[in-house]
Amino acid sequence: MVDVVVTRVIDLNVDDVYPLVLESEKEGFHFVRRLYDEYVSGTNRFDRDGEALFVAHQLNQIVGICGLNQDPYTQCCTVGRVRRLYVHPDFRKHGVGGRLLFNVIMEARRFYTTLTLRTDNPVADQFYRVIGFSTDHLPDNATHWLSLNADSD
Repeated sequence: MVDVVVTRVIDLNVDDVYPLVLESEKEGFHFVRRLYDEYVSGTNRFDRDGEALFVAHQLNQIVGICGLNQDPYTQCCTVGRVRRLYVHPDFRKHGVGGRLLFNVIMEARRFYTTLTLRTDNPVADQFYRVIGFSTDHLPDNATHWLSLNADSD
């Protein structure tokens, strides 16, 4: 495994994440730009109850990012949402995405009974299925969901 450290970020330095924005856009992904723009504007700072932002970094370079929000598409306060998971292409297939998602899931278990997400990427679809996310009986505006109940493990 590459020497990458995953940490929870309370105050994201947007200058540090900007190279990741540019890299993601080269691949045609715009959701990291949305994370950046929403963080700068204050629209989404992952700072409400039950929310968190995690980054993976190697030395001083951010190589991955993933957030947890209250699910904005449900009125139920027991549903969290995985947001903006992205790993730099040079760091994929080394467990970085799994480590980011593990941190999100562990944090989500403290607040939610269900975790949802939306993706249209077939590689991401397989990644989430391997982790244990389901595509059956989907809630609105989600492509995958995971039960966080201890007795469903």
